[in-house]
This record gives sequence, structure tokens and C-alpha cells, in this order.
Amino acid sequence: MKTSGKNNTMKYGLNDKPGAFPMLMYGLQWWIVSIPCVVIMGIIVAQLHFSEADGQIFYMQKLFGVMGIAMTAQVLWGHRLPVIIGPASVLLIGILAAISVGTNAIYTSILICGAIIALLAFGGWLSKLQALFTPRIIIVILCLIAFTLAPVILQLLFGKSGHALFHLFFALILAFGMIIANKILKGIWKSTVVLFGIIAGTLIYYSIEDLPLFPAPANLTEENFSIWLGSLDFNAGAILSFFFCFIALTVNELGSIQAVGQMLEADGMKKRTDRGVALTGLSNMLSGALGIIGPVDYSMSPGIIAATGCASRYTLIPAGLGLLACAFFPGFIQILNCIPPTVMGIILLYLMSSQLSAGMQMLNRNNAVSDFNSGIIIGFPLMVALLLSFAPHRAIEQIPAFIRPIVGNGFVMGVIFVLLLEHLVFPHKKNKIQA
Repeated sequence: MKTSGKNNTMKYGLNDKPGAFPMLMYGLQWWIVSIPCVVIMGIIVAQLHFSEADGQIFYMQKLFGVMGIAMTAQVLWGHRLPVIIGPASVLLIGILAAISVGTNAIYTSILICGAIIALLAFGGWLSKLQALFTPRIIIVILCLIAFTLAPVILQLLFGKSGHALFHLFFALILAFGMIIANKILKGIWKSTVVLFGIIAGTLIYYSIEDLPLFPAPANLTEENFSIWLGSLDFNAGAILSFFFCFIALTVNELGSIQAVGQMLEADGMKKRTDRGVALTGLSNMLSGALGIIGPVDYSMSPGIIAATGCASRYTLIPAGLGLLACAFFPGFIQILNCIPPTVMGIILLYLMSSQLSAGMQMLNRNNAVSDFNSGIIIGFPLMVALLLSFAPHRAIEQIPAFIRPIVGNGFVMGVIFVLLLEHLVFPHKKNKIQA
């Protein structure tokens, strides 16, 4: 078995250390790819919590700091694979569903669920958790994330402007252009589609709307300098809701680690997986304590590795340190904060389309729908999630506050129903994933 993670197509193997200049250049590439991952989710959540720019900027500073620390720690002590990190989109769903219970309850839940995932990994119980997830359940989870973020995309695209027709055509043209660019571009350039989509979309939007590109500098006020979470707030409904979100986060984490590990034929994958998931849990604990959205490993890394021919995990250290450095430059973050909500909605539309694509590929690969029963296992949870995602606020508000973060959360209810249908109503032993 190979232990270096290097094959004939790679210039640098997993444990190779390039020279100073190649290390810097490859690190810069990873950093450029990582920036959009942090920016889009981070700004969306920051704007949920803060109406003023100074609060949003300070939130982003903390987020960049944690992402940089988590990426560097994973490379050195976690799974020790070249995998980039970003805020978990599934946690955005949990935050949106639990926004009424307050930020302290939300981030206390993230802290607690991060601790649970870390304990599962350290205790060697991940294999038992993996046994629950058949291909159909994983497909539903991938699709649920995209479907339940549809209201967020709509709000970003049309929420704060009367120019609905312009926003609609602008969104369709830019998103379609990014799809074409992803088809045409090769190598590392394919991985920069989102970055250039943000830049091009922002410049075009401000040009057409005739708005100043950079607003006046924001002044960070004393009340926004609270680094740590104000106080712990144990809300049972929110904790249970986020627990289901963390199930999906763990599935994502396992998939990302396994994809890169298999590609590089890395040794000791069980130990790498346990350490990687444990460190992700610890990173989410830190995020909860700081009052920010938690991280997860992203699945785009294999494409970047194949494009650059560099599988060295050490090249992610400059990228991680670069993300950490961003935390100390609020002026840079203020520039990022100028991205229009419409452009963020378009980028999210493109990313969620990619998420659905991954689900459809897995559906075909695993022949997950062979009859009516197997189809209903996928279809019913998705329909439940869509209904709850677009349910009127007055209907959601009538749900008792204790269970509202669960019953009012389309993602959580979708996961609950797919687990019930797959394992209790229509059990198929042959579809179980072997631990």
C-alpha cells in the first residue's frame, strides 16, 4: 500500500515538502479557492445577526480566524490530507430555523453538537454511525441542503430591491455563464469560477445600478468587540435540531476525507478519518464558543489536486495562515462585505446546483431508485422539506416554541422522514453501507 500519496500523475506527493517558492505559489492557489467559501456563507450569517457593517465585519474576522486555524490543524494533526475548509452550509439551515430562540441558544447548540461529534470520533463509534447511512439517505441529505436553502436564495435575489425583473435575468445570465465557464476552463482555473463570478458579478451590478463600490469605512464600536459567546443558553429544541444538522455535516466530512484519501491512496484511512472528524468537532466547539458558524471540509479538493498535480498537504499551511491573517485586516473584510446580496444569491444558486448535481450522480451510480417504494423514500422527504421551507411564517409561529426548531425546520424533518422510511417502513438490508 502506498504511504506517500504520490502517483505517476503527481508532481508532489502527500508528505512531500516543496521548496519555498512552489510552497508559496501552491498555497496562494489554495487560499484563492478558499476565500469564496468563507465569504459567501459568512456574510449571509453575519447579516442575519447584525444590521450594521461594523458588527458584520467583526463576525467575519472571527470566522476567518477559526477557518485558518482549523485548516492548518487538519493538515498537521487531523486527517493530514490536502482538503480545504469552509463554513458548513447545513449549519446555515439550522441557524435560520432557530433564529427565533436567539444567538446564544444557536451557538450553544453548535458547541454542544461539536462536542458530541468529537466524542463519537475519539471513541471510535463513527463506523456505527456510518452504518445508518444508505446511498438513498445520503442522496436525500445532499438534495435537502439545496432545497431548503431555496428561500434564502430568493431573499438574497429579490429581497431588498424593486428591480425584480433585472435581478431575475441578471441571476440567470450570471449563473449560466458560470456553468459555461466551468465547462470551458481547465486545470486550476476551473476551481476559480466562483471567485471570478463574485468579482465579475459585483462589478457589473454596481455599474448597472450606478452605486458607489466602496462605502465609507466602518467604525468598530465597543459593543461589537465581544470575542466570546455572551452566555450559554441550553434550548433542547435547538440542540436536537442542530444534532440532525451535524449528522449531515459528518456525512459531508466523511465523504470529503474519503474522496481525497482514496484518490491519493493514503495509508491508515480509518485513523485519518477519526482524527479528521474529531478535529472538525473540536473546531465547531470553538466556533460555538466564539458565536460563529462552524466549519466542515469541502469536497472540491480532488479536482484542485488533479488540476495542479500537487497533493502535498503542506501547501495548505500558507493558505490556512493566509485565512488567519485576514482576521487582522478589517479593511480587507470590508471590501468583501461590499458584495451585493443579489450576487451572493447567484453564487449560492450555482453552488446549490452543484450540490444537486452531486446527489443526482450518486443516485445514478448506486441505482438508488429501482421501484415505487425506493422512489418514495427519496421523494416524500424532499417534498416535506419544500413545504416547510416555504410555509407561511404565521403557520410556523403556531408550532410550540419547544419543538419549533425541529418541526419548523424543513431539513431536519426531511432527515427524520428519510431515516424512518429507509430503516423502518421500507427496510432493505442489501442497501446498507458496510462499516
